[in-house]
Amino acid sequence: MTNPTWQADVFAVLKRARIAQVGYVPDAGHAHLIAAAHADPEISTTVLTTEEEGVALAAGAWLGGQRAVLLMQSSGVGNCINMLTLPINCRMPFLTLVTMRGEWGEFNPWQVPMGAATPAVLAAAGVHVQRADRADEAAETVGAAAAMAFASCVPVAVLFSQRLIGTKVF
Repeated sequence: MTNPTWQADVFAVLKRARIAQVGYVPDAGHAHLIAAAHADPEISTTVLTTEEEGVALAAGAWLGGQRAVLLMQSSGVGNCINMLTLPINCRMPFLTLVTMRGEWGEFNPWQVPMGAATPAVLAAAGVHVQRADRADEAAETVGAAAAMAFASCVPVAVLFSQRLIGTKVF
């Protein structure tokens, strides 16, 4: 069981960054952020059928004068590759928080390849990649990523390590 304190701190950072829309594919690693977003009357939440829809959601939010964040798992990064050209070519900010799989204590061998490839795949697609491995750095990393994305109009991903979010057991 993970300590939700760092996740509450990350949500507070998203609020300070004026995030008004949260798109997500359901994920246990983001459960606290998803619940907090649903409970906040100032935030619109959208359950996505695939992660690439979240890139378009973020672009639409920006065009409509709002800020968005996409919450996804590392296994969904591959679904976004073509769509990541949107914020790059249109010079729009894009912020995503990615819970990692295929790392620390992973039990599912199907998660390992994409987990290992995620940082390089995002970087090759033009996304600036930052990583949080410890609870005490998660909120600060998200704050820096949000500032970079929205001030510089670039795509930025924060990877939450599997050690930070906790190893899944079924």
